Amino acid sequence: MNLRLIEVFLPEEDAQKVPELLRDYSLVGIWQTNLSNHQNLVKILLYGAEAETAIDQLANHFSQVDGFRIILLSVEASIPRPLLYPEIRAELKEQELDTQLSRINRQELYEDVSATVILSWTHNLMVLLSTVIAAIGLLRDDGTIIIGSMVIAPLLGPNMALSLATTLGDTTLARRAVKIGAVGISIAFSFSVLIGYFFTVSPEIPEIASRTRVSGSDLILAFASGMAGALSLTSGVTSAIVGVMVAVALLPPLVTFGLLIGSGHWQVAVGSMLLLLTNLICLNLAGLITFSVQKIRPRKWWEADFAQKVRHAAFWIWFVLLSALMFGIGLWWRNYRFS
Repeated sequence: MNLRLIEVFLPEEDAQKVPELLRDYSLVGIWQTNLSNHQNLVKILLYGAEAETAIDQLANHFSQVDGFRIILLSVEASIPRPLLYPEIRAELKEQELDTQLSRINRQELYEDVSATVILSWTHNLMVLLSTVIAAIGLLRDDGTIIIGSMVIAPLLGPNMALSLATTLGDTTLARRAVKIGAVGISIAFSFSVLIGYFFTVSPEIPEIASRTRVSGSDLILAFASGMAGALSLTSGVTSAIVGVMVAVALLPPLVTFGLLIGSGHWQVAVGSMLLLLTNLICLNLAGLITFSVQKIRPRKWWEADFAQKVRHAAFWIWFVLLSALMFGIGLWWRNYRFS
């Protein structure tokens, strides 16, 4: 049962208004506890699909009240199990097909995503280790080792955070996402160049050669990976498999690019760079589209208006960049074949 527990801290006189504000919701239960200093704790147990709008309703009404605070908790189980009356069962059945109500609420999604864009020594070390493992896998032509590097590569977070930030018009989160993403890419690229300088790198190695050109299947892979990553976040169920799908579109071509640059294979390296740029654009464009289709919007109307402008601008920027890149890839591939 997908339930959420909302804890609301309010002055005693304001706490009495909560049941009336939420009278139209299918509440499983609501309780009040008296605290010190004339404060009350209101606990609200309800279905997860209604948590986002309920929190918005409470925040809109009490945001200016001193001492107001909301804490949202995920409920693993509730005993006894809530009774599903026919009208509630019918409503939940309709919600299963609604792209907005079938996802976790905006507040949970934001916290999950923002937690992945924190610059730390652990993050940098994970990027470094995944780069080393990927480089070894590429040089040995061993797909199993490359998959191992994809599992630990922390490259999904910044891209999904940037997509969510542009969807919500959150410039602060966008700056953090760009910063963390740039740091991760810089570390992986720099260390790959260093490895390529000291070790022999052959562009003929199949695992390397396959990442020096762009095809239609690579576009499909990047879009599918971006959508899978976004859906895994909005559904609240992340998995290593989704992380691998996303990482496969970023880490291997990035490390390949660095290895070829370090070993002096400049012309071949251009292909892996184009593949990397294509995948980055496709991942962010797919994430933006997925979050938009699921109707993820800011709470306040003026923020929603600004977010809509940012979302439209970001979509066209990514689309134009992808179109220009595809044109450039066509020219480069034609010149490369006949050179």
